[in-house]
Amino acid sequence: MKRRPLIGITTSNDKSRLAWYCDCLAVWRAGGRPVRLSPARPDGTRLDGLIVGGGDDIGAQLYGGEVQLDVRVDPERDTLELELLTRLVPDGCPVLGICRGAQIINVFLGGTLLSDIYATYEHIKPRRTVLPRKTVDVIEGSRLHDILRVNWCQVNSLHHQAIDATGHGIDIVARDRDGLVQGIESHHHDFLIGVQWHPEFLIFNRPQQRLIRALVDHATRYAARSETPSQAGA
Repeated sequence: MKRRPLIGITTSNDKSRLAWYCDCLAVWRAGGRPVRLSPARPDGTRLDGLIVGGGDDIGAQLYGGEVQLDVRVDPERDTLELELLTRLVPDGCPVLGICRGAQIINVFLGGTLLSDIYATYEHIKPRRTVLPRKTVDVIEGSRLHDILRVNWCQVNSLHHQAIDATGHGIDIVARDRDGLVQGIESHHHDFLIGVQWHPEFLIFNRPQQRLIRALVDHATRYAARSETPSQAGA
């Protein structure tokens, strides 16, 4: 029987339960085996793929931003995710960043963030919803475009931080109609993609589920390449 690739999904210790359940379902439907990773349970199992999930703000000290006292941060999770990226990205393990996950991928590669988009851009109206109410344009020819197979899509919006200066090797591949970065990918890796929205909540949206399936497919190929001769023959 074919082994399901093991997909790590990062969460906080005591929050992100809904996101975890939706990520878990999406990964399982796509053929993967999800495992929850949090600061309290940093699983040391060899992963075939990684989803860096959504959650609290990233600490401003990591990207030289302005510290805000009225936002929730999770420094233990920042540390966990940066350690995972340090271990997995150089080895070519496929990684998908969701919301804060996209942001921390960018920070990991030396990029910066906007600490608060509403303070930076007065014309942007506060919008926080799990429903697909925001329009995002996807750049043709990008990996993200090849996966989603659409030039634009309606997505949800749960963020107030956003990507500012991009990190090393990062291309911007999607923006919303306000000009904010909504999708990034690395041109140095086969699958290192970040989206500012939450595809796991859009369970009936085919393009968004293709994104999860693409991660699992890449993880399957990565697992096959990573097998030793003895493991392959076991």
